[in-house]
Amino acid sequence: MHRSRVIFPALTLTALSLFTQVPAGSADPAMEWREVFNEDGTITQTLTPKAPQEESTDFRLAAAAEVTRVFGDRDPADAFDLVFVGDGYTGADLATYSTNVQSKWEELSAVEPFASYKQYFNVWQVNVVSNESGVDHDPAKGLLKDTALDMGFWCQGRDAQTERLLCVNETKAKEYAAAAPQADQVIALGNTTKYGGAGGSVATAAGSNAQSGQIAIHELGHSIGGLADEYDYPYETYTGTEPREINVTKDPTGAKWGAYLGQPSPDGGVVAPVEGARYYKYGLYRPTANSIMRTLGMEFNSIGRDAMSNAIKAKVPSLTFEPAPGPVVRPRAR
Repeated sequence: MHRSRVIFPALTLTALSLFTQVPAGSADPAMEWREVFNEDGTITQTLTPKAPQEESTDFRLAAAAEVTRVFGDRDPADAFDLVFVGDGYTGADLATYSTNVQSKWEELSAVEPFASYKQYFNVWQVNVVSNESGVDHDPAKGLLKDTALDMGFWCQGRDAQTERLLCVNETKAKEYAAAAPQADQVIALGNTTKYGGAGGSVATAAGSNAQSGQIAIHELGHSIGGLADEYDYPYETYTGTEPREINVTKDPTGAKWGAYLGQPSPDGGVVAPVEGARYYKYGLYRPTANSIMRTLGMEFNSIGRDAMSNAIKAKVPSLTFEPAPGPVVRPRAR
């Protein structure tokens, strides 16, 4: 597809914040939970030292960043606007960055329900130029790079246990994303071939690693569809109130999904309550055995897919037809 190259003045960022439904906060205020995406597709949580107060970038550099329209020709007021920013790409690396963005978008847009609503998306690439190629702690811990968004493995060196946790300065990433006409979702790609990524208010993925695109798809389940994680780590038994997320319940009958029970699901299962969800082994139930909210590489289950579809429709005013038989979910900002 033809790629128009335009430069826009900085506009107010209107992104829906990516949020991860994490376990209860650590007793230590200096720690926070983050999702960890393993190469076998499994997902876990790890406690990571909180980032120090994040510095802003030079606003003039962010405002002047070149913006490329990767896909779509819709008015941003009537589209879902997805914005990619990159870290560790020098001016000489921008061709690699463009290839990485295109690859991740093609992977995302082949997955339902994005495939069905692809025509309602605009995809923007903000060319963030770094002084050095690569990201921190790659290929070895302790190796630091001079990059625009401070991206690095081991969660920028803060996590002593999880090498593949690829964190970014979210403040700077959002400031660069604001150079696009509108940002409903932001994804940061790092200039690395090593598998890695992380959740947070900005999702991250290794730009040149073929497996890492699944991380972004999972994270969009949180931020667009308001979906909970369906894996059962690290807690034992849930005793709280009924969760707000549509894809988890404490009711072992699964009445929350009454319209779906017994029906085949796109992730290969049949909708029926399966115990173990939202970080608890017992006391919470998910709709199917194994969707992408539990394991990377899977499809959204029926409940998740319909929630995603309704959220996309809610963002595009011209989509006036009847919603799927699930809730319209507007994710919480954080």
